[in-house]
Amino acid sequence: MKIWLVIGALLGGAATAQAQTPGDWVLARFKNGNYWFPGVLQSVSGDRLTIQYDDGDRETLPLSSVRPYNWTIGSRVECNFKGGGKWFPGKITSLGGTALAIDYDDGDKERTKTGLCRSR
Repeated sequence: MKIWLVIGALLGGAATAQAQTPGDWVLARFKNGNYWFPGVLQSVSGDRLTIQYDDGDRETLPLSSVRPYNWTIGSRVECNFKGGGKWFPGKITSLGGTALAIDYDDGDKERTKTGLCRSR
């Protein structure tokens, strides 16, 4: 819990003060980029967190690059449409574990996996 209280302070209270431990789902900035990707917190070492992303990648990041998972129905995301390599904006219309449905802004719809989506 201490680690997430620190993250909450770093994010100006955006994180909830609930117990988050290895095994919990999080959003992290892959390679400290601009997008948040879903994954599972694997371990904590000081101010560094190791994340196993839903798409299979794994990395260790600073606290500031990880936040509690907050995707819900209605959340805005970008997804890799049909796994083709192009990212399109839309919103989540159903969510269960790593499976989700997306209504894209251009009218397309898709059932996909969290590992093919990201958020800002």
